[in-house]
Amino acid sequence: MPKITKIEAQTPTMPTKKKVAAYARVSLERGRLIHSLSAQVSHYSNFIQNNPAWEYVGVYADSGESGTSKGRGEFQRLLADCEAGKIDIVLTKSISRFARNTVDLLETVRRLRELNISVRFEEQNIDSMSGDGELMLTILASFAQEESRSLSENVKWAIRKGFADGKPNSFQVYGYRWDGEKFIIHPREAEAVRIIFADYLGGSSPMTIAKKLGALGFKPMYSDTFTDGVIRSMLANNKYTGDLELQKHYIENHITHKKLVNNGEMPKFLVTDAHEALVSREDFAKVQTELKKRSEGGYGSNPAINNTIFSKKIKCGNCGAIFHRKGRKRKDGSTFHTWRCNINDRKGKAHCPMRDVPEDKLKNAATEILGLEEFCEETFAQHISHITIPERFVMVFHLLYGTEITKHWECTTKKEAWTPEARQAAAERRSATNKARIWTPEQRKKISDAAKARYAEKGDKQ
Repeated sequence: MPKITKIEAQTPTMPTKKKVAAYARVSLERGRLIHSLSAQVSHYSNFIQNNPAWEYVGVYADSGESGTSKGRGEFQRLLADCEAGKIDIVLTKSISRFARNTVDLLETVRRLRELNISVRFEEQNIDSMSGDGELMLTILASFAQEESRSLSENVKWAIRKGFADGKPNSFQVYGYRWDGEKFIIHPREAEAVRIIFADYLGGSSPMTIAKKLGALGFKPMYSDTFTDGVIRSMLANNKYTGDLELQKHYIENHITHKKLVNNGEMPKFLVTDAHEALVSREDFAKVQTELKKRSEGGYGSNPAINNTIFSKKIKCGNCGAIFHRKGRKRKDGSTFHTWRCNINDRKGKAHCPMRDVPEDKLKNAATEILGLEEFCEETFAQHISHITIPERFVMVFHLLYGTEITKHWECTTKKEAWTPEARQAAAERRSATNKARIWTPEQRKKISDAAKARYAEKGDKQ
């Protein structure tokens, strides 16, 4: 007899949808947006969502970023989501939109292929997962990279030609406005510039000047308040003398886009009396000398700042920042000084948890290390290079001849503050507080009744 086996009907399984995302980028090359970002986003959103076999993940879009830049935020987010398994297919318009560096392009595509993720280039009709995909990408990416290099060289040639003709490449200078041919004075901002140079030569610090300008209602070009960094930058800008020093910086290459200081690698061009000066050349030269003196002179070189022998010599072992001095008033009117990590002070404990170091502990440790009876600034400067604070209650003294000495200290601030006089004052405050209490008749009766009840209860037990 033949054997009959029943084959049950099976429910057809639906194919798994591919998770698809797109990458779009626009740049400012040739002075205009090559492709509209919104148009690219709209195109890919509709294209992906209209395909029933695809699941829409999203469009990752960078605006105003170079294809050679590794800092593209959305591109980096796209790669992170690929690593996390959120994407199966990446769509992009062209190789030049994805990258113009052949090495970076191939490394990225190969890594995505290892993750079984396809990159599809619409313009070149290339799928990175196809057999000849990598060969075509290598050839076409080389062309894209060469196009980027050629474009970069053309732009740099035009800029350098302008330098040779005495034309600047930057037209934003606080205190001036560019009228198409030269810088013309902006009266209100020019007043601020003159204050900056005059006050600095008068002994003020950049921070003090920044605060003064804020109090007077002055604002910089691109923010609401002046900072000491902005002031220093302005003090070093020789455009305020009416001169233009062109090509002080240059771009390393079209791939890194790194801006370098021109130390003779490229020709410089000096255009004298290019526009009306706000500061005399003599005063500008004095400011540069003072800047150098304050920067290199160390302790006592800057009359505008209340420096001490420890200034710029205490370093945080956690974040590497310099410690600065903080003062706190005691109840007796005296000032208690500590040294605090700059990062901790400016950004908070989340960025650096290092605690303050009392100045007297620094002096006591240095006095002991140097074998002195009392602290001497001159001896300290002759022997100690700097101090590192690796953790709380620990300081490492680095001597000029290479020796390192570690000292531990104990926080006795509260113990020292709790003097017999302080204890007596606290007792008097408690007594005065108790006397100041006003008991109502109801409160007194309640207390009396409670006391009587306790005595009665005690008597019953006896």
